[in-house]
Amino acid sequence: MRTSMIQANYADIQRVLTDERALADAAEAHGTLTGSLCAGGGYRFEDWLLEILPEGRAQPLAAATLRELYAETSGSLRAPDMVFDLLLPEDAQSIDSRTEALAQWCQGFLYGLGSGAVQDAGSLAGDVGEIVRDLTEISRVGVDTAQTEESNESAYAELVEFVRVSVQVVFEELEPMRDRPSSPGASLH
Repeated sequence: MRTSMIQANYADIQRVLTDERALADAAEAHGTLTGSLCAGGGYRFEDWLLEILPEGRAQPLAAATLRELYAETSGSLRAPDMVFDLLLPEDAQSIDSRTEALAQWCQGFLYGLGSGAVQDAGSLAGDVGEIVRDLTEISRVGVDTAQTEESNESAYAELVEFVRVSVQVVFEELEPMRDRPSSPGASLH
């Protein structure tokens, strides 16, 4: 059985982000972080705060919680045993809210990927390009009301696992790009 390194609870992170007047919810913010870590070798905690918070900084307790999520996410992407996990609402939440959060997570990931060294993620070739196109489709996903709840739950679980593994493939495949020194004057935007 796979165990996740991400200890953060979606509801707790959402509460912190709401209190800090974040520009994104917890799923999208985590997707942005993950995409940015995949694309940019020098992506710092402070860079992430600039992306998700109106003033780019948080109160000390909120900053500590978000720094822990940053460190857990970065560490889990680098771990050799595929322990990375998405920050999504718990299973007790409705399938509608979890599916919406998954779509937002993918939107955040694509944003993060595109705001780093990968300027046109849609033009990437090979596996990474295919994954980006798939995640673009997943970012528009919704619950199929014609299907049973069990069928929707199964489809959701498959999508989450697909995204989880795909992100790890992207992280691995983009390693050579992350290792390249950035050009002088390059920025995240």
